[in-house]
Amino acid sequence: RAFNIPVLEMEGFEADDIIGAMARRCEEDGMQVVVVTGDKDLMQIVTPSVTLLDTMKDKVSGPAEVEERFGVEPERVVDVLGLAGDTSDNIPGVPGIGEKTAIKLIREFGTMDALLERAGEVKGKTGERLKEFADQARLSRRLATIDRDTPVEYRYEDLALTPPDTRRLADLFREYGFTTLMKELTSEASLTTENYRTVLTEAEFARLLDDLRAAPAFAVDLETTSLNPLEAEIVGLSFSFREHEAYYVPVGHRYEGAPVQLPREEVLQALAPLLTDPERPKIGQNLKYDYQVLRRHGIEMQGMWCDTMVASYLLNPVRSSHGLDSLSVEFLDHKMISYEEVAGKGKEQVCFSRVPVERAAVYSCEDADATFLLHGLFLPRLADGGMERLFHDVEMPLVKILAEMELEGVRIDLGLLRELSDGFAGQLGTLEQDIFAMAGCPFNINSPKQLGEVLFERLGLPTGRKTKTGWSTDMDVLDRLAQDHEIAALILQYRSISKLKSTYTDALPKLVHPATGRVHTSYNQAVTNTGRLSSSEPNLQNIPIRTEEGRKIRRAFTAPEGSLLLSADYSQIELRVLAHLSEDRVFCDAFEKDEDIHTRTAAEVFDIMPGLVTPEMRRQAKTINFGVIYGQGAFSLARQLGVATKTAKEFIDSYFARHSGAREFLDRCIADAERDGCVTTLLGRRLPIPDIRSSNGNVKAFGQRNAINYPIQGSAADIIKMAMVRVSERMKREGLKSRLIMQVHDELVFEVPEDERLAMEALVSREMEHAVHLRVPLKVDVNFGRNWSEAH
Repeated sequence: RAFNIPVLEMEGFEADDIIGAMARRCEEDGMQVVVVTGDKDLMQIVTPSVTLLDTMKDKVSGPAEVEERFGVEPERVVDVLGLAGDTSDNIPGVPGIGEKTAIKLIREFGTMDALLERAGEVKGKTGERLKEFADQARLSRRLATIDRDTPVEYRYEDLALTPPDTRRLADLFREYGFTTLMKELTSEASLTTENYRTVLTEAEFARLLDDLRAAPAFAVDLETTSLNPLEAEIVGLSFSFREHEAYYVPVGHRYEGAPVQLPREEVLQALAPLLTDPERPKIGQNLKYDYQVLRRHGIEMQGMWCDTMVASYLLNPVRSSHGLDSLSVEFLDHKMISYEEVAGKGKEQVCFSRVPVERAAVYSCEDADATFLLHGLFLPRLADGGMERLFHDVEMPLVKILAEMELEGVRIDLGLLRELSDGFAGQLGTLEQDIFAMAGCPFNINSPKQLGEVLFERLGLPTGRKTKTGWSTDMDVLDRLAQDHEIAALILQYRSISKLKSTYTDALPKLVHPATGRVHTSYNQAVTNTGRLSSSEPNLQNIPIRTEEGRKIRRAFTAPEGSLLLSADYSQIELRVLAHLSEDRVFCDAFEKDEDIHTRTAAEVFDIMPGLVTPEMRRQAKTINFGVIYGQGAFSLARQLGVATKTAKEFIDSYFARHSGAREFLDRCIADAERDGCVTTLLGRRLPIPDIRSSNGNVKAFGQRNAINYPIQGSAADIIKMAMVRVSERMKREGLKSRLIMQVHDELVFEVPEDERLAMEALVSREMEHAVHLRVPLKVDVNFGRNWSEAH
């Protein structure tokens, strides 16, 4: 409505019926009609005068295209839909009959009515199902039929387009985080470039240095030759220390006719005292990158005071983008100059060193100017939200720690990875043959479409669920099937090994940097909804912990000669956080006595002495403990435990009867989230839960589960980050050579010279266990090894 696009609504009728009726009326009035949709159900209304346009595929469908897609004319599409059904539209169809079979039957018998009358001529299970579910097939056809006689009323003049309400659109785009659309709406630049200056002479540079020395704080931005900080060369630097004023110092533009620039080494040498001064606050957007590039050029930047990307993330972790372009549109009503506008697109794009200085200057000055303006908006908001200390004492120190971890990288045993890859290939080959034998035919296991057809049409397995694109073969579906059907269990195993092979044993060697011989993962500080770190290229979080294959991959992460890997892993940190936040007496008592919490829970749930708890009981208790954290209900818990829903409900009731403090806390989390729209962690991190206010029951339930989990998981994230800061500061004070090289879930991994083993064991344990003060003790398991697997 903000676009002023006419909207037609009729109570009791679906949108498809209104569209069908409009199309028929327009056709009768002699118009050519185009229906913009990707919904295959609407193919039944196609005529020579009514076509469909799928904008996602840029495809127009007339009668010929419908017949090519369905094998029948448009008017018989409903017969196909009636037989095949569509779970996404709650149309049941005939069980065991998919779209391919339905098309074949309608082509052979002409219509559904003729088919059902002659169902006895169809052999096998298909014929039996047609007889058994004939009424359901007719009902499904009726449900799938679009009512083109819907009495919709409108005048053509009421459908004329009028200009959009841009102010209302801007408010909506901001509210829902539609940054790309906001950029299109804010097409005009609102930042002035009048006070952007290019620094080319020694006199101009000297004046800039004086201004930077006098400034209380300044924004800095680097222009380089590469996004990879290990390879990037500095082309220019921009600075801003007053609103709407910025300076660009080009040092590496290389093209015919380029102006004479100040020597890079001399510029960096002159800037070094400012950049390395911890008392001089620096502002930036993604300062981690700038720190890494400067570090490679011999400058260790200190005093990183405000990273606007991190500040944006802290203010709203569910914002769709924390990039400078998006933030400028949202907060400054300004569309930034894009990199493509400056350097070109696609094959025509040039290295930044070949971008003309005058264009580069405006582009880079704009970055510094916008960053300086944004920091002035964000810092007061962080203070108002009670997150100022979290930002300055945890998140900002972490920027440097992550930068150093990425630069350090981790050593990889390429020979072992090759062996593992060959071994996985052999396992996949064996699994493939076993799966083909059970299926009775070869097929592409990696194709969800082919896999669905084999499982639910060829083999007729139960619990099939159809989507718009075919049978669902996701993890949930296969997990359920695997309980009774070996082929599903083998497919799950095949997928797991295939993913490990493609993601790690085949991919890791390609990620080893030739200059360092190490893998340099990227840690993402502004991605997850809960405050946890994530990693990419490679994603270390997804290496399985408890499987033999996962342990084999961890063996490839090694220490260099003369060093060891130290793994320090928080023990049951989320349950300890729950004990602290809920003040649950039973939890607190167990942790204070250093009891095995899962054994104790098993004894309580099964009402037996702890000494009688079996490994299976302990496993179930562990599932219950963590299920509570993730807000699982009886149905989900039953599936995970492999028990009846009634039994799972009894487990939950028994659990909360003893853990009344935990029950009250979880209820309070939901109530707080419904009232405030967010929850808060141990260190004051505010985590929005927009779904909890949804009118959709399923979405709201998802929000309620997040309201339970986010304070716990977010507080665990606070603790591991605080621990990283404390350990790093202590290592620096004591002058140790050991290095923090990885962070995965609740674990820190260090590369430790053998002569620092004892010192690091004591230091890491002490700092991690005292990262924050809880009502229950934090416990850290510390182990050493020549590789990551040994250290686990």
